[in-house]
Amino acid sequence: MKHRRGGDLSGGQQQQLAIARALASEPRVLVLDEPTEGIQPSIIKDIGRVIRSLANKGDMAIVLVEQFYEFAEELADNYTVLSRGQVVAQGAGCDMAKNNIQELVAI
Repeated sequence: MKHRRGGDLSGGQQQQLAIARALASEPRVLVLDEPTEGIQPSIIKDIGRVIRSLANKGDMAIVLVEQFYEFAEELADNYTVLSRGQVVAQGAGCDMAKNNIQELVAI
């Protein structure tokens, strides 16, 4: 795989490559825009573990933009829900279920 060009990869593989490229620069802030898009379920769990590990190290802030509610709920320290550019809910990640946030983000 290391000899393949990025454009020759599947959509999910390209997404993983984009995350790896972002991490290679050792950023202080990592913005992940729907990192689960096009990724198979087993890899989503791996990505979640890596994000949690990075967050626990405390070396970088991580902003996760995600429509997959369960993934976001599992990782969120804090959350903000936007609707048409307006904040409609925010709080501690541990309160997402209690605050019925899933109903706000149902597609």
